[in-house]
Amino acid sequence: MPTQPLRHLVLVLGDQLDLEASAFDGFDPTHDAVWMAEAAEESTHVWSSKQRTALFLSAMRHFAQALRTAGRPLHYHRLDDSGAVAELPSLGAKLQADLARLAPQRVVMTAPGDWRVLQDIRAVVETAGLMLEIRDDRHFFTTVREFAAHAKGRKSLRLEYFYRELRQRHHILMDGNQPAGGQWNFDADNRASFGPQGPGALPPRAMFEPDATTREVLALVQTRFAQHPGTLDSFAWPVTREQALQALQRFVEQRLPLFGRYEDALWPGEPWLYHSQLSAAMNLKLLGAREVVQAVESAYRAGQVPLASAEGFIRQVLGWREYVRGIYWTQMPNYLQRNALDAQQELPAWFWTGQTDMACLRDAITQTLEHGYAHHIQRLMVTGLYALLLGVRPQQVHRWYLSVYVDAVEWVELPNTLGMSQYGDGGLMASKPYVATGKYIQRMGGPCTSCRYDPALRDGERACPYTTLYWDFLMRHEGLLAGNARMALQVKNVARLSAEQTQAVTERAHAIRRGEVGASAPPLA
Repeated sequence: MPTQPLRHLVLVLGDQLDLEASAFDGFDPTHDAVWMAEAAEESTHVWSSKQRTALFLSAMRHFAQALRTAGRPLHYHRLDDSGAVAELPSLGAKLQADLARLAPQRVVMTAPGDWRVLQDIRAVVETAGLMLEIRDDRHFFTTVREFAAHAKGRKSLRLEYFYRELRQRHHILMDGNQPAGGQWNFDADNRASFGPQGPGALPPRAMFEPDATTREVLALVQTRFAQHPGTLDSFAWPVTREQALQALQRFVEQRLPLFGRYEDALWPGEPWLYHSQLSAAMNLKLLGAREVVQAVESAYRAGQVPLASAEGFIRQVLGWREYVRGIYWTQMPNYLQRNALDAQQELPAWFWTGQTDMACLRDAITQTLEHGYAHHIQRLMVTGLYALLLGVRPQQVHRWYLSVYVDAVEWVELPNTLGMSQYGDGGLMASKPYVATGKYIQRMGGPCTSCRYDPALRDGERACPYTTLYWDFLMRHEGLLAGNARMALQVKNVARLSAEQTQAVTERAHAIRRGEVGASAPPLA
C-alpha cells in the first residue's frame, strides 16, 4: 500500500475490469490505490440469477489478482469477509466507510454503466467533502457527448444514420469513401432459417473449466443466494482477459463464417448456434469493442468470412451497442419510467421457472435459467414479444432481463428491453413495435411441432397465444399504430375480421391474461 498520504483512490466497478482503463491513467503505486467491493445489494436490487452473480464475482476476484500482479495497491472487500464493512449491504455504504478511513485527496473512476450506481457514488463522495473525477470510458468508440451532438435537433433517432457515421469516422468496413461491398447493410442476406433438417453439427461452446477462485465463488453463490433463480451446473464463462481473448479467437474461426446467415435462426435445445457469446466479456470490459471489431474485419479482409457475416456482427457492436448506450445516458433517469403503450399486466410467474406449455417460451426460459444466456432473437422475438403482446409493464420486463442474463448491465439492457423490445419509449429507439404471430417463430425454427398450440390459429383452444395476442394487440392499439407508416398494412388487416372473429380473439386474449392459458398443463387429447 502507498507509504505517502493517499492521493487518488481509484474506484473499479464490477463491469470495469480493464487494466488499461482511463481511471488508471497516471496511476502511481506510491501515491494511489485501487478500491473494489463486492456488495450484496448488486445481486438483490433485482433478483439476480446465480449465473449472473457468479460471473461478476469470479471476474472481479480474478481482476483483483491481476491488479496485485501488476503491483497496484488494492483495497478489496469480499462478500464472505468478516467485519463491520463486510456486513454493509451496498457499494455506497462500503465506500463511505473506507473514505473516512483512507482519507484520499481525490476519488477517480471511469464513467460507470449504471445511473443508480453513479448517483450513489456521487452522493457518498460529496458527503465526504471530496472531489469525484469521472473519466471517459475508452472501451467505446464514442462518448456520450458525441452521441448527444448527433441527436441534437433530430426529430427522431435511428440506428442506421448513427452507424454509417461511425463506419466513416473510424474507417471500418470501408473501401475508400464507400462501404465495403457497395452497401451499408446486408440484412437481406442474414435472415435464413435452418430448414427442417436443422443446423447439423455445430461448433462446441467455448467453455472454461472453473479454477479454484471460481469454484470458491460458485460455492458462495450457491449458499448465500440459494433462493435466486437459475443453476450453476453449466457455469463455464470466461472470467479473465486471457480466457476472453480465447473466446474471441474461437468465435472468429468457428462461428463467424455462418453467423450472418443464421443470426436470426432458432432451433430447439440449441442455445449457442452461431452466436458469439462475447457480450458478457465485453460488458465486463475483459474485451474491448475496438479489438473485437478489428478481429472481425481482419477475418473478412483475409477472406476467411463473408462480408455479410462481418457486417452483421460489426453492426451489433459498432452500431447498436454504441447507440443504446447513447440513448441510455441522454434519456435517464426519466427513461426508466416510460410506458408509451400503458401496459399494466403483471409478468407471468412462470417466467422465473419456465413452467409453461408454450414450447418456444419453455425452451428459451429454461435455457436462460440454466446458462444465463439467450441470443438476441430469443430475447426480442420469443420472451420479449410475448411480454409485449401480453401487455406487461415494461419496468417488470426490464427487471427480469436485468436479473437473468449474465451480460445484463443497465446501460445496454434497459434501452434494448424497454425501447426495442417493449416499445415503452413510444418509438424513440425503434421505428415500430416488433410484433408478429406465432408463424414468425415457426418460420425461424422454433419448436412449434412439439407444442400443443397451432401458430396458424388465432382463436380456439389450440390457437397459439402469440397469434391470438398479436391480433388483440393490433385491435387494442389500432388508433396509435394506424399513424405508423411501418405498421399501417398490419393494422389494415384488422378491418378484415368479422365481429365474431374479433370477439373470439378478445375473449381468448382475456383468458390468456387471466392465466388460464399458457401455464403448464397436460397435453390436449
